[in-house]
Amino acid sequence: MSVKFKYNNILLAGGAGFIGANLCRRLLGMGTSVWCIDNLHTGKLDNIKDLLDCDSFHFINKDIRTFDESCVSSEIDLVMNFACVASPKAYYASPIDTLLTSVLGVHNLLKYASNKKIPILQASTSEIYGDPTFDILKETYCGNVSCIGPRACYDEGKRAAETLCMDYHRLYGTSIRIIRIFNTYGPYMDRSDGRAIPEFICRSLEDDDIMIFGDGSQTRSFMYIDDLINGIIEVMNSEHDMDYPVNIGNPNEEHSIEYIAKTIIGMVGSKSNIVYQKGLEDDPRKRRPDISKITHQTCWEPTISLQEGLRKTIEYFKKND
Repeated sequence: MSVKFKYNNILLAGGAGFIGANLCRRLLGMGTSVWCIDNLHTGKLDNIKDLLDCDSFHFINKDIRTFDESCVSSEIDLVMNFACVASPKAYYASPIDTLLTSVLGVHNLLKYASNKKIPILQASTSEIYGDPTFDILKETYCGNVSCIGPRACYDEGKRAAETLCMDYHRLYGTSIRIIRIFNTYGPYMDRSDGRAIPEFICRSLEDDDIMIFGDGSQTRSFMYIDDLINGIIEVMNSEHDMDYPVNIGNPNEEHSIEYIAKTIIGMVGSKSNIVYQKGLEDDPRKRRPDISKITHQTCWEPTISLQEGLRKTIEYFKKND
């Protein structure tokens, strides 16, 4: 994707995580300078260690809940926030930190962007829809979310972050972009964070049993990381006033969790068995995005098939075993 990015100096929060590490590389490849802030709670320094000697890359070990502008360049012209744990395993272990990151941390970044009069991109999630009552999810759907369940720290935290973004936009004219990211996978995922695809790949490579919570019929729409990064670039380069949430996902690749597990076992040539366990509380049954809003406002659409994306991801984990 040979597109020029219209921003030059970017503050990227959560830049050592899965999406952040991939985005850092794309932005640096487009000639931008990146100030990467990460407290390494779930992000990994190994994900960005090859970038540390780059003159255009600046790493700051800091939590956005205590962020202030003294730690970054005065030349920043865009804030991109991906700082939040994203796997159930991680936010079950740190629920209060997870919620406060999406409230106090996002508030700090919004204050910074508003004071500097620069845009901010907030990475939201399909989890804000909860366990949906519709098969295809439009941005107008307000969701079916439990505010007291074990996933609420993440789901409600992300919903609160969207509220803060919209209030800053209405009250102060802050330029915002909110992207609701559906299930994404690819290189730099943490093999031990419990998310389905890295978990299934790593267990398959070791011929270990694959655990599925529930009967495996629950579906997700899976998008390869390169498609997501392309979508982010298109959203930020758009000349349209996209001051509203937009879905980014791949509705063409909606599959059951059981199908994903069996497909990975087959691609790896593994001897792994599937073991079914008790379903997780508040685990959504379906997850498929309507992406007409983003495709009408930009040139973006997902292009990478599940087979191609899984092949690349399997190769990554084989090389980084």
